Amino acid sequence: MSEASRDAARPGEPAPAAPAALTGLVACEYCDAVYRREPLAAGERAQCLRCGGQLYRESTRAYARLLPLVLAALILFAVSNAYPIVEMDLKGVRTETTLWGAVQALYADRMEPVAMLVFATTILFPLTEMLMMLYLLVPMARRRMPAGFERIVRGIRQTRPWGMIEVFMIGVLVTLVKLSTMAQVLPGVALWSFGALVVVLAAMLSFDPRNLWDYLEEEPR
Repeated sequence: MSEASRDAARPGEPAPAAPAALTGLVACEYCDAVYRREPLAAGERAQCLRCGGQLYRESTRAYARLLPLVLAALILFAVSNAYPIVEMDLKGVRTETTLWGAVQALYADRMEPVAMLVFATTILFPLTEMLMMLYLLVPMARRRMPAGFERIVRGIRQTRPWGMIEVFMIGVLVTLVKLSTMAQVLPGVALWSFGALVVVLAAMLSFDPRNLWDYLEEEPR
């Protein structure tokens, strides 16, 4: 019997613990260089000596305001989708639309791929990420490990690049400037809410979800 097979856990037995030499290590996600994690002072960041990429940073203060940011983002997201983005008055005819109404209009105009892309990048993926963050942070605030922690963190990192609310906002602003020469354009409640949402999301997305694991390890049991 080989050494590897002898060390493997039998059915019903707990998996063997990781070697002590492997604990406390961090790998650079850019060049795969491996370092031993060292404690940092408030506001400090650890950088890779090989490529200069960020390895990790001290994030205790950032974690303390992460849950309020997620809750604020969810509220702003609900307002942004419940109220009109813009109202237009063209020769006495006033029209208004919401984000969901824009998706429906694109679909009705036989632009299904564009409609699905707008829906995914401005509604589905941002909402999914915020709900996953809320799922992790609420139990962690009570000092409990959420079920499926690792899978949720991976899911956040995979969905994060697809959330493009800020790109949508730029497109809306450019469109409003062009339409202002032909009709009276009145910004709706959702437009201001979207602007605030972009700021809140920028603060929320500056926090690396992998740091949640480090914070959880520091929690008193």
